Amino acid sequence: MDDIIFGKNAVTEALIAGDREINKILISKNIHSDAKLNKIKELAKENGVIFQFVAKEKFQPYAEFNHQGVIAQISPIQYMDLDDFLEEKHENDSVVILDGIEDSHNLGAIIRTCVCAGVSGIIIPSRRNVQVNAIVEKTSAGAINHIPIIKVNSLVNAVQKLKNSDWWVVATDASAKDNYYDVKYNDMNFALIMGAEHAGVSKSLLKLSDFIVKIPMLKDFNSLNVSNALSAIIFETVRQRICGRMER
Repeated sequence: MDDIIFGKNAVTEALIAGDREINKILISKNIHSDAKLNKIKELAKENGVIFQFVAKEKFQPYAEFNHQGVIAQISPIQYMDLDDFLEEKHENDSVVILDGIEDSHNLGAIIRTCVCAGVSGIIIPSRRNVQVNAIVEKTSAGAINHIPIIKVNSLVNAVQKLKNSDWWVVATDASAKDNYYDVKYNDMNFALIMGAEHAGVSKSLLKLSDFIVKIPMLKDFNSLNVSNALSAIIFETVRQRICGRMER
């Protein structure tokens, strides 16, 4: 398992070295605190790495390893910093913001679609969202290596930074009045926010959005997978941009 580091010493050394991107550290609720565990928590805080106390059942898949109640989940990529992304030149670009996507297969499919559609970056939160892992890498068919993945502590702050840099924000919501193809995506940098299938985009992000759109349903059966929904919207933006260039 190349995407997992097992044991207190190994996790500590990974944090000290700082040469591997750690998504999250899981600590069993059943182990007692000691100097090594305190050191891990201290280093995690210094490096901005999330650690979470979980039930011992979470460690069952790793029973054959000497994990000592501590594992670190490693990302196969290096995440990009939002400030570094915004410092680059962007003209008629797009980014996708994911709010609460929990399934690794969905994230992998979304990344693959974004690369095919020429999206400039994908923004994910460090909490309450699946991180880039081995399943995401496989599902994306290697697309994770062809697009910046930007991890932020606060999506609200990230959206505000985008708006301050003259990006327009488009959020999806099933109860929106406007359809996704009513927005004119030409000649602007825009961020498309996609929410979890059940919870949707959070109210705090909807309030910051310049446009709120929906995909119209011809039957009363609103159950589009989030990756399918994103494909419909993002390729409408591609269509508009191609048609816009042809008309010039």
